[in-house]
Amino acid sequence: MRTFDLIRDAVLPDFRDRVAEYLIQYEAVLLAETAPDPELVSATANQLRGYLRGLNTTRVLGMADWEELDRRVVNTWL
Repeated sequence: MRTFDLIRDAVLPDFRDRVAEYLIQYEAVLLAETAPDPELVSATANQLRGYLRGLNTTRVLGMADWEELDRRVVNTWL
């Protein structure tokens, strides 16, 4: 399963629509068909990690989910 699909599934149902809106911006860079600038990919991946950390802090995302998703972002884009 793709990382962004896992994020959507891990978020509490009440927050999925709002989170999905933000994820579109990250997906546009990280899943672009043409290879974007490596620095942009790295910066975007780090921003996504921060966003996921924030979701975990506000209890929208569980700790186990956050750890796995963070690991996937690091392994895929960093």
